[in-house]
Amino acid sequence: MAEGIIMKAISGFYYVYHDQEVYQCRGRGLFRKKKIKPLVGDWVTFEAENKTEGYLLDVLERKNELIRPPMANIDQAFLVFSAMEPAIATSMLDRFLVHMESMDIDAIIIINKKDLADSYMTEKLQAYKKTYEALGYPFHLVASINGKGIENLTQYISRHLTMVTGESGVGKSTLLNQMMPSLDLETGQVSERLGRGRHTTKHLELIPFQDGFIADTPGFSSLDFEKIDEEDLDICFPEMRKRMPECKFRGCTHRKEPGCAVKAAVENQEIALFRYEHYKQFFEELAQLRRY
Repeated sequence: MAEGIIMKAISGFYYVYHDQEVYQCRGRGLFRKKKIKPLVGDWVTFEAENKTEGYLLDVLERKNELIRPPMANIDQAFLVFSAMEPAIATSMLDRFLVHMESMDIDAIIIINKKDLADSYMTEKLQAYKKTYEALGYPFHLVASINGKGIENLTQYISRHLTMVTGESGVGKSTLLNQMMPSLDLETGQVSERLGRGRHTTKHLELIPFQDGFIADTPGFSSLDFEKIDEEDLDICFPEMRKRMPECKFRGCTHRKEPGCAVKAAVENQEIALFRYEHYKQFFEELAQLRRY
């Protein structure tokens, strides 16, 4: 019996990485009976039948689990957005950040295509950088087409399972190709008509790199909230989480209640207005989902 991590899952086969070797494994009926579906990122025990094949015995306890993409045990996420083509939407970035906070996944914000940004966008990006770094999120501006700024990202990889995700067309695969030239991942162009890219990542797979693993995930064109209640939404905003104990009422939703420390911080420009507006937008969305 050996222990390894599932690198990819295709057509009922699970490819388990152990001691720098990959074993093609099948699951047993036991998983179906227990309603356990092994996921990419799962640490498992397996029995090797030969040097390349085996079968899974057990799935070890998970640190966390994502539904889309279906994977487990993520330590951190590279949230990749682009300065232009398509331009960064902070509402989508904050949506991703809420998901990461809810799953206790560290987030590193990466803005690609900085070389395409005009002076107006460059100024906006610097303002975003100041806002998000004050909240504890690393914020990097890179140009994956020529590799500028990529060297600052490798510091995060060692001994972590890192998910690379973001909207389609922002250059995630190009970014990974610059970090690991031997990958030669397929890349795509952004559609001028739709303003978004083609999905060039076909399936989820872990890539061993610098004593860690990187997961290149298919891009998202939308990201719906799942497993998050509106009552817990404020916990997923660090600047609100810090001020919640100062609110007059326990269970304050930071929208209409008097004596709200969060609203006071917004008025005093201690909390970015755009972040607060996104909070209210997400709160209404979650409340609407509960009604139905």
